[in-house]
Amino acid sequence: MSSTSSTSRKPAASKTRTTVVSLLAVGALLGAAGAASADGTGTRPSGAPTGDGAKALCKRAPKIDQRIDRILDRLNGDVSQRGSIARLEQRVANAKSAGHTQIETYLNSRLTFRRSLVPTLEGRRKDLADVEKWCTSHADGAGS
Repeated sequence: MSSTSSTSRKPAASKTRTTVVSLLAVGALLGAAGAASADGTGTRPSGAPTGDGAKALCKRAPKIDQRIDRILDRLNGDVSQRGSIARLEQRVANAKSAGHTQIETYLNSRLTFRRSLVPTLEGRRKDLADVEKWCTSHADGAGS
């Protein structure tokens, strides 16, 4: 009986050795592939940008400028303008006078964010004007 149990152990040990050797071989192959890509000898992933996108930005700049102007006009609109700061201020005042403190708190958070948009967008407008000047002097980014 002891001879049967010793024969059943040998194949299990053999399977373990085969598994270990196989894992080591796969690890060595993966290690070599990782080293090749780290050296820069690997290929560039498809869809990776080749430049800074100047040409595309120069092409889109006028539409971006229009969008910024439209948003700033809406934010600076009067009480009748949906999305304006003045309209949201009126809603906060209405919630306060009605005693709806949770609504007032929520609307105040939105108002704070909406007010912060104005300087951000004005900064982007200024930056975009500089980009448009650059595009004009560099043939709409075609040279880069």
